[in-house]
Amino acid sequence: MSNAEKFSVVLPVYNEQDNLQTLFAEIRAAADSTGRPWEAVFVDDCSTDRSLAIIRELAEAHPEVRYVAFAENRGQSAAFCAGFDAVDSDIVVTMDADLQNDPSDIPDMLAAFGRDCEMVIGWRAKRRDTFIKRISSRIANKIRDSIVDDGVHDTGCSLKVMRTDLLRRIPRFKNMHRYFPILMKMEGARIHEVKVNHRQRGAGVSKYGTLDRALAGIWDLIGVKWLITRHIGYTVKEKK
Repeated sequence: MSNAEKFSVVLPVYNEQDNLQTLFAEIRAAADSTGRPWEAVFVDDCSTDRSLAIIRELAEAHPEVRYVAFAENRGQSAAFCAGFDAVDSDIVVTMDADLQNDPSDIPDMLAAFGRDCEMVIGWRAKRRDTFIKRISSRIANKIRDSIVDDGVHDTGCSLKVMRTDLLRRIPRFKNMHRYFPILMKMEGARIHEVKVNHRQRGAGVSKYGTLDRALAGIWDLIGVKWLITRHIGYTVKEKK
């Protein structure tokens, strides 16, 4: 991959007013260090705090910032999809807006991208979540892997680098962001993992509970398993 190839950082946002200024400063430092052109695309999921106002201020002050603002709350998967549709590059970097993902990991992940892979996934080897969240994630991961084995250690890490064209082709549904690896594999992507830093949330509150995620996850697994078994893939040998 050329060092001059542009990349887009896509960031779903819901009530993260206290994190956005710091987050963008860290993204800018990491992105500028790569020497590549870049942009940050914030997708506000109808926040009820000052998140959108802060995003507007960032866009006014920094030409690299663009944004999409939802008219109603549609969830993280919808926000990611809106970001994928809005980007102006062939490479997408995804991450959360809560500062638990570390933007300083972006250069190493970009360096790994394109070396025999179309997707690079962050692996949070040392999680900084609460004990309950870590345990529930481990249980959920074991159940998921027994039904939908995507072959990665940490499919839940939002810090990923992916090819835009493949992202725009994968099926879209609620909570699809939890299944990016297997969905990208269905489109032919090869995956590489990079260990990344994971930080404790400094401000704001988690938007997800454990019980609601577990219940929704059951339906998601059934649906994704169906998609895998019914997926159509082909290679064109010749055409005129």
